[in-house]
Amino acid sequence: MTTTTPRTAVLGEPEPPPGPGRIPPPPAAAPRRRPGRVLAAVLCALLGAGLVGGAGADAWLEHRAAHRPLSADAVYRGAGSLWRSAPVDSLFPPVLAGPAAGPGGANRIWTRIALAPDADCPGALPADWQGLFTATGCTRVLRATYTDATRSFLITAGMVFTPGDARAMSALTGRLTAPPAYGFADAQRAAWTASVADKAPVVVYTVSSFADGRLLDAPRPAEDVMKKEAAGAVAQAGLGHEAKAVADRIGNGLALLADPPAAPAPEASR
Repeated sequence: MTTTTPRTAVLGEPEPPPGPGRIPPPPAAAPRRRPGRVLAAVLCALLGAGLVGGAGADAWLEHRAAHRPLSADAVYRGAGSLWRSAPVDSLFPPVLAGPAAGPGGANRIWTRIALAPDADCPGALPADWQGLFTATGCTRVLRATYTDATRSFLITAGMVFTPGDARAMSALTGRLTAPPAYGFADAQRAAWTASVADKAPVVVYTVSSFADGRLLDAPRPAEDVMKKEAAGAVAQAGLGHEAKAVADRIGNGLALLADPPAAPAPEASR
């Protein structure tokens, strides 16, 4: 018996044409498909698409929730924790500008010269003020002292934070008495103002005095000594204007912290 070595095909070499009596080889059979493998592949594809779609939906929902505007009630309640979450320079800026804030439209500027550590309510408020917050509760008291550009006056600014709701806080309106001083004695208090913030469960107050430490009679509401017909050293010095203008700026800053303006919507691409 003789053997022959099979001929190795060369890439690109054409097959010799069939000669006489030579039978061409049959065409290669197509690969056989297995139904089980096809079904498994389809199921994997569907499962993967479902997982990707689910993850995308979750991400979209989280993004939408993060950018959904908070309700007014949620904003109000959240502002009650600003005493510990907001930077102190946002609550009591180092410098306050008061264009046309003085008597006769004079410009004013105040510099912060002292900060008190945040305090509990019994330690920072007199008995009459503690009684005011019986219904609302009292969380924390923040205080700072400012002086004007000439260093002739001192102005205490304070914030009393509470866990109360808007209805309980509004009941304080018209009941607030002369606030305590910080940085000078109570007997040196000249003019004061106090109000309930609109967007936070907070009472904002200020009280002014002469920087030379002179003793005065009972402190007077700032609005009274700001009137044109008001007489006396406190009115003539503009201490009512000092207290009112500082309170306005502190209160406006608190409102912006409690409810920041919405970011402008991005412009649509053309």
